[in-house]
Amino acid sequence: MESATFTDPRGLLGRMFQAAVDAAQPARRIPACLPQPPKGRTIVIGAGKASSAMAQALERHWPGPLSGLVATRYGYAVPCERIRIVEAAHPVPDAAGLEAARQMLETVRGLGPDDLVICLISGGGSALLPLPGDGITLEDKQAISRALLACGASITEMNCVRRHLSAIKGGRLAAACHPARVVNLLISDVPGDDPIDIASGPTVADPTTCLDALAIVRRYGIELPAGARRLLESGGGESVKPGDPRLAKVSTRMIASPQMALEAAAAVAREAGVTPLILGDSIEGEAREVAKVMAGIALQARRHGQPLAAPCVLLSGGETTVTLRGQGRGGRNVEFLLALALALDGASGIHALAADTDGVDGAEEVAGAFMAPDTLARAWAKGMPPRDSLDDNDAHTFFGALGDALVTGPTLTNVNDFRAILLV
Repeated sequence: MESATFTDPRGLLGRMFQAAVDAAQPARRIPACLPQPPKGRTIVIGAGKASSAMAQALERHWPGPLSGLVATRYGYAVPCERIRIVEAAHPVPDAAGLEAARQMLETVRGLGPDDLVICLISGGGSALLPLPGDGITLEDKQAISRALLACGASITEMNCVRRHLSAIKGGRLAAACHPARVVNLLISDVPGDDPIDIASGPTVADPTTCLDALAIVRRYGIELPAGARRLLESGGGESVKPGDPRLAKVSTRMIASPQMALEAAAAVAREAGVTPLILGDSIEGEAREVAKVMAGIALQARRHGQPLAAPCVLLSGGETTVTLRGQGRGGRNVEFLLALALALDGASGIHALAADTDGVDGAEEVAGAFMAPDTLARAWAKGMPPRDSLDDNDAHTFFGALGDALVTGPTLTNVNDFRAILLV
């Protein structure tokens, strides 16, 4: 056991996070998952924070000609020679994303049965392909996106609404590719790895309905623009359902997932002499409530050696939610971490990291942050009452002022949230 493990817990947490990100890199995952070249053309389409890097990896390993269009977040483009990369806004969509979605539908128009479409989908694609359904404007989509992000809805609920207000999601993009063969290569950023929830499933069948979307809107009290409400209430926003013949030649391959990332982090912990326990790869719920549960588990381990004794690390993934009440700068990972610090109340020997594997927690160019036993004491010394910061959803400001923010820049992948609670 290396003594450095316990003199530098932050360093160990950082190495675990980096291992999780590295395990999901497209350059590592794409080559073994490519289909056989077709008799006809090969067209590449896609959207998401990792999709540009996926396109680059595909280009480097594809044996024949290809062309296509992929949309990614501003700042996440990487050089490609044959596939055009378009950057657009996330998490609130913009006109660049709308135009990219239109061009993507045009790109797959008129394909034949001998042609192949390779679709590169990763998290973030919902905002990057904001082509609205009939009677809905981009401004409507932007307002709905902001409301969904603020209300505390789960990613599954948000994407159900998005699919039924879209002209490209919910299997519509795959239907537009018919009669070509479609191979989906997906990097999952959603709990449960359900393809319909990754970028709102533009190239897979959707069993949910407009009535399901309306129920979610009512549950969270979301005010829909008139055109959006009409589309849902009339059933005009219905998505492409399982069994639709236009999707008969669609196949889907999950090339990276949160579980793969957690297992990579666990391997780093073992090498350092720390016992890992993966609590789950699909944990959901309000960030501050999940933090209380995680704190309880950590304290049980500290006091009683259950479910395992120190040195150990509790690893988890998934996607928590935040119901916005304040006006601060926050994200679900740093909100979790600040709530965790409050629940642990300075318990000795417990350190933690919570971050988004895409490098962006909320709307900030900050992946997440670190927590230590003295986090609360240092905050009080700086005149920052921790509870006030949490109440104002201001955890990015809180951890930034302590020098504990984790800034990675674009990671070029996205397998959702990563949480590690280290007991030394």
